[in-house]
Amino acid sequence: MKIAVIGGGAAGFFSAITAKENYPDAEVVILEKSQKLLSKVKISGGGRCNVTNSCSSVGQLCQAYPRGGKKLKKAFHLFNTGHTIAWFESRGVPLFAQDDGRVFPVSQRSQTVIDCLLHETHRLNIAIELGVGIKSIVPINNQLELSFINEELPTRIFDKVIVATGGSPKRQGLAWLEALGHKIEDPTPSLFTFNMPTEEITQLTGLVVENTLVSIQGTKLKSDGPLLITHWGMSGPAVLKLSAFGARMLNEIKYDFNVQISWVNETNNETVTNQLKAIAAEHPKKMISNVRPYALPERLWLFLLKKRAIPENRKWSELGTKLLNKLVNVLTNDVYAVQGKTTFKEEFVTCGGVSLTSVDLNTMQSNVCQNLYFAGEVLDIDAITGGYNFQAAWTTGFLAGKLHS
Repeated sequence: MKIAVIGGGAAGFFSAITAKENYPDAEVVILEKSQKLLSKVKISGGGRCNVTNSCSSVGQLCQAYPRGGKKLKKAFHLFNTGHTIAWFESRGVPLFAQDDGRVFPVSQRSQTVIDCLLHETHRLNIAIELGVGIKSIVPINNQLELSFINEELPTRIFDKVIVATGGSPKRQGLAWLEALGHKIEDPTPSLFTFNMPTEEITQLTGLVVENTLVSIQGTKLKSDGPLLITHWGMSGPAVLKLSAFGARMLNEIKYDFNVQISWVNETNNETVTNQLKAIAAEHPKKMISNVRPYALPERLWLFLLKKRAIPENRKWSELGTKLLNKLVNVLTNDVYAVQGKTTFKEEFVTCGGVSLTSVDLNTMQSNVCQNLYFAGEVLDIDAITGGYNFQAAWTTGFLAGKLHS
């Protein structure tokens, strides 16, 4: 049996290794169009490679995927974060989980993960060819014929083909798969930060607020968690999560919207009012600027006082109802104008790709083309940050590599 895996990224390697372990006598080849292998693995997690997440509940795991989560439930029962951790550790890559759930190699080097995957392909005698871009797949009888972008290369016939080409930023990058009859969901950027060119808060660049609630005005979209202020706008887990879940809608409104922030992760104004009254009762003689509610960072607190024209030398006992209401409002309902987005680090993630309606998610086989399988981000599956996108690559690669019809 001849098996071709198209794409030399995480999903491609994992499906090739799984296929060879399941079919030791098969000829398996990884075909990569560029001159680089595992390039996303290399840069992930700031060069440390966020392999997976320590989340052990399949139900919870599914919630990390704005697209594909519920449909992957069965797949995650077969291969989940626990399986990933065991897979790498049994092959000489010890891992550890951070407090935020992200899992990294103990070496803190993505090269350790790359070396492991390369070692496995070498050990199993899996061939790797670089600079081989696929132009088309043509079903012939029960086999698949591949033709190449470099027309000097002769066509080749395989018994099974696994497509693991990663996300495509443009729809035409998926035209060769659409030509076979697969439904394509338009690729749209996901995981991006918010640009705020007109907002003065960017002067607080580098500041992190640990427990915020961020929502998009006029929608039901909201997320909580740490927020990072940057020199161009806002980032951090709360913003990135929001960008992932709102990817399609925010694209449609051309990234022009207002974001509402509760700096104290509380929307009940009465609760916050009572908290501020308690501070006033406890520190009546102290200046407002010197006692910060909810342990807010000092630079942010002074910025918010200035934004709402609340005198910072006013004593807490002299606050008055009007200023108290202003303060509550800026803490729970602060609004900023977003105009545009910036890609999060080099970790370009797209939502969109081959529609999950075109694939049997039990086997990852195409519903329209026999003996053709899919793995990884070429599918309309994407996640928030935290190792979940790689987990989807390992899971779908594992299932595709079984080559079950």
